[in-house]
Amino acid sequence: MFFQKDIETMDRPSLERLQLEKLRRLARYCYDRVPFYRQKMDDAGVDPDKIRTLSDLQYLPLTTKEDIRDHYPTGLFAQPMKNIVRIHASSGTTGKPTVVGYTKNDLDMWSDCVARVVTAAGATDEDVVQISFGYGLFTGALGLHYGLEKIGATVIPISSGNTEKQVMMMNDLGVTALVSTPSYALYMSEVAREKGILDQLKLRLGLLGSEGCTPEMREQIERGFNLFATDNYGMSELCGPGVSGECTFRCGMHINEDHFLPELINPDTLEPATDGAGELVVTTLSKEGFPLIRYRTKDLTTLNYEPCACGRTFVRMAKPMGRSDDMLKIRGVNVFPSQIESVLMPQPHIGGHYQLIVRREGFMDTLEVRVELTDGSLLDNYGQLEALQHKVQSDLKSVLGIQARVTLCEPKSIERFQGKAKRIVDLRKEQQ
Repeated sequence: MFFQKDIETMDRPSLERLQLEKLRRLARYCYDRVPFYRQKMDDAGVDPDKIRTLSDLQYLPLTTKEDIRDHYPTGLFAQPMKNIVRIHASSGTTGKPTVVGYTKNDLDMWSDCVARVVTAAGATDEDVVQISFGYGLFTGALGLHYGLEKIGATVIPISSGNTEKQVMMMNDLGVTALVSTPSYALYMSEVAREKGILDQLKLRLGLLGSEGCTPEMREQIERGFNLFATDNYGMSELCGPGVSGECTFRCGMHINEDHFLPELINPDTLEPATDGAGELVVTTLSKEGFPLIRYRTKDLTTLNYEPCACGRTFVRMAKPMGRSDDMLKIRGVNVFPSQIESVLMPQPHIGGHYQLIVRREGFMDTLEVRVELTDGSLLDNYGQLEALQHKVQSDLKSVLGIQARVTLCEPKSIERFQGKAKRIVDLRKEQQ
């Protein structure tokens, strides 16, 4: 299924001509309207009118989250506030929030992109969709909300929290599709099972996002709710959800390339990536209120330009293998939470909730992996418990290359999150 088939199946030469036209217009637009970009281009000796090919993109300045925070709140806006009809912002948990402004045209473009993504995943105007993202400055809820309404789906804006009410409404209103973080979807399936209504639910589709989800975690969610789940990708700085999403073939997330121009760079050298993988950098080709040139997402991925079996020709990005700023360095080894999750999820008797605790003992970094048991009676069986612990530790060492301490916890003893799960507790700075 397609929402805008003529665009989503555009041949590569035509798409690249459109991208180049938009890139040239964007460079001039940013130079004229955003002092930050004018200064950056002048410092780099870049004339926006001399962009001739898409490869000239590499000469334009990179933009970082720090740049946005340094110009808080609206220093990178390209339109006056009277033309801004919506404001969103990141949580700001690690500093000033990144504030994003949208014109009416931006909102129309955004909802089109989301409509494409949810249609590719299998959503239709027959679906009743429960949105269990938190509403507010976070882009996820309203982003999916307007895109789903655009395709004619029935939307229940229940927001996050009050999980018992969530599963009650899911059952009573015949919800067929769920919008949620993966960790919250897993938690809701636990509650539905406890309430004895899991088999009564009509769920068929999960539109998961806002946090990483390994294939192993997704498999647990699909089994728990008996649905088909897809991933979608976005971030508030770029617009929100709708940058890319999986089709029903689930062989990569199709980037809406007529609006978002992707490239991969080496995060250390900032040069174009040469080995097939790198940090995703995105240029917003269509945004008016808050345009970004070469925004560093910090997400590490690969790009596949081969046409998909679904018929879409947009490039597909692989599920991010991690974030360059979310990576843990333990005793000189790079460790991504997704690697640990991929080991934990297939283990028998292990639940989907876990926590990573990093400490410094003496001059040595240590990693503790706390994970729940699905059956508390195992705690009384020392031999079986010890065997499971050794098995998980051995598998982790094989994947990570370092020894991790594994702590098996009672069921439901690890904190649940109704938004993004907070998996990592890094105590090293506190111990200095």
